Amino acid sequence: MKALVFASRTAKEILRDPLTLIFGIGLPVIILLLLTAIGKNVPNDLFQIEQLTPGIAVFSLSFMSLFSAQLIANDRASSMLARLFTTPMTAADYIIGYTLPLIPMALAQGSICYGVAILLGMKASTEIIIAWFMLLPISIIFIGIGLLCGSLFNEKAVAGICGGLLTNVVAWLSGTWFSLELVGDTFQAIAYKLPFVHAVDIGKAIINDSGSELFVHLTWVLGYGALLFVVAILMFKRRMQMN
Repeated sequence: MKALVFASRTAKEILRDPLTLIFGIGLPVIILLLLTAIGKNVPNDLFQIEQLTPGIAVFSLSFMSLFSAQLIANDRASSMLARLFTTPMTAADYIIGYTLPLIPMALAQGSICYGVAILLGMKASTEIIIAWFMLLPISIIFIGIGLLCGSLFNEKAVAGICGGLLTNVVAWLSGTWFSLELVGDTFQAIAYKLPFVHAVDIGKAIINDSGSELFVHLTWVLGYGALLFVVAILMFKRRMQMN
């Protein structure tokens, strides 16, 4: 109950910055449009709408890290958290309260990405609905990264880490823009030790009806999501004790 009340307050804070929301939702759509246009002139399967869309949908979730990190960092800078720490809320209550409003945003981003893809020629199917639903556990990874960074760093630092750095890491290590096999076995092996390429491969496996690979990728995503969420709670609890 306490987490839900705090989540309501967090949602109001998010809605006070509509430009950030528009940018976070609009940029991935623009990228999808540009790459689809390139695909019409480049005979490469990577630029086909069925291959592009799952990756762009995951890439769009990287902005959830920035949103969640800024929420905590801004509260810390304004001394809001110091006042909230006097309430009987636990670290888990705070993390859940920050997370809940971001999940509908993540699903909305996914809806727009897949909706635009259908308008661009992607065949509407039940697989798209399943791939969209799988964005839920994937979003926990990015929200968890943001919550962790927001608990550790200040406003300027989280803008650089969760804005520029993370989006580039996701772009390069997710296989969204190019096949990881082209870079080499070492690079590919490193990428598959991280969750981003597995998140993209979940959508591709569903869209392209390769269900046999889905469980392995989903296991990596769920494992990283749970780990990041637990670490975020522990770090936030430490921050509470320091105050």
